[in-house]
Amino acid sequence: MDRATDDEVLDAVGPRLRALRRDRGITLADLAARTGVSESTLSRLESGQRRVTLELLLPLARTYDVPLDDLVGAPRTGDPRIHLKPIERFGMTFVPLSRRPGGAHAFKMIIPARPEPLQPAPQTHEGFEWLYVLNGRLRLVVGERDLTLPPGEAAEFDTSVPHWLGSADGGVVELLILFGLQGVRSHLRAGPHRTSHGGGGG
Repeated sequence: MDRATDDEVLDAVGPRLRALRRDRGITLADLAARTGVSESTLSRLESGQRRVTLELLLPLARTYDVPLDDLVGAPRTGDPRIHLKPIERFGMTFVPLSRRPGGAHAFKMIIPARPEPLQPAPQTHEGFEWLYVLNGRLRLVVGERDLTLPPGEAAEFDTSVPHWLGSADGGVVELLILFGLQGVRSHLRAGPHRTSHGGGGG
């Protein structure tokens, strides 16, 4: 890689760091407290007034839980295979499908089979979510609506509304999910239209 290309890569780090921080909803003050890097240094990094160093990138990579390559936008070499690291949360498995900081994030989500379907426990958070059912029957509760989505059906909703996802019949459910901040929505506007009869908890 020549010097001009090196400079271009380094110049792009600041905007990438700013986009990642804003995407996570973290303030400079919060980030400084988490990383131990001063707020002024972080601000200068994001504005391009200070060049990045490994000493500064390591605590940022740990805080954001992303590889160093993602922070600097380094081209991937060698092994062409994609190594996806599943994330276990709320008893479900999330496989990240996108790596770009900022914007929408894509995941494959797997809801495991259970002897008895779980009872809904709706939660809220900032953002907007789009999902598409690959396999199984998904029970989706959004506000007052209780829906059952079979394979091939999609839904889109504001996550500030109380919502819950689970299996409608206790079987495994696989789906694709796009999640973004408020205002970051998918272009596909397909809404769920099949309503659950009798619920998925019985």
